[in-house]
Amino acid sequence: MLVSLAILGLASAVFAVRRPLLMSAPRCMAGRWHGCFDTMNGVVLMMLVGLPLAALVVWALARRRRAAGVTSAWRMSLAEVGMVYGTVPLVWLTLMPGSGAGIVPGRVSLVPLRDLVTMGPLGIVGNLLIFAALGFFAPMRFAALASVPRLLALGAGCSVLVETAQYVFQLDRVSSVDDVLVNAAGAVLAALASRRWWRTAAEVPPDQPRPAPAPAD
Repeated sequence: MLVSLAILGLASAVFAVRRPLLMSAPRCMAGRWHGCFDTMNGVVLMMLVGLPLAALVVWALARRRRAAGVTSAWRMSLAEVGMVYGTVPLVWLTLMPGSGAGIVPGRVSLVPLRDLVTMGPLGIVGNLLIFAALGFFAPMRFAALASVPRLLALGAGCSVLVETAQYVFQLDRVSSVDDVLVNAAGAVLAALASRRWWRTAAEVPPDQPRPAPAPAD
């Protein structure tokens, strides 16, 4: 049911924005950088087009793990592909240079909640989604990350790296503490949605030798 709802939601979102996405289709299909990979519509379109390939990678990884006797092969494979495929394109969007890139000096906003009121609903939703896939899938793959404080630290740390890159490379963007707060909140909220599938212990393949029990006195 959860997968069906996710597919339905994705299909509804794609239908709602189909016209802007299709505007980038000719350039993307021709492999042109300008108008495809340097625009939000183009990146989102290519992300959707690449979903079958991502599913194929999940299937190949899961099949290899099942052949090796690894438990939870499908969950681990889906988590690995999902957190990469769902994060890298969105980080790419945040690192796109503005019109004054390389000319306008880096700008920093360190006052909490000052920029939040100017983001607007679309900006807030976008910032919530940047590390949502990482927060959703990371605790499914790594038991060490299966806690809310660690996931909050992960989301905030990744966001700080992105904001630092925006400042250092002078991408004509504002490096804001509010972006870090909203990015981290998005990672945690997505993680809570996948809590029932979190990995709680390291899994040992059945063909691996297990430590012998200590002799009784």
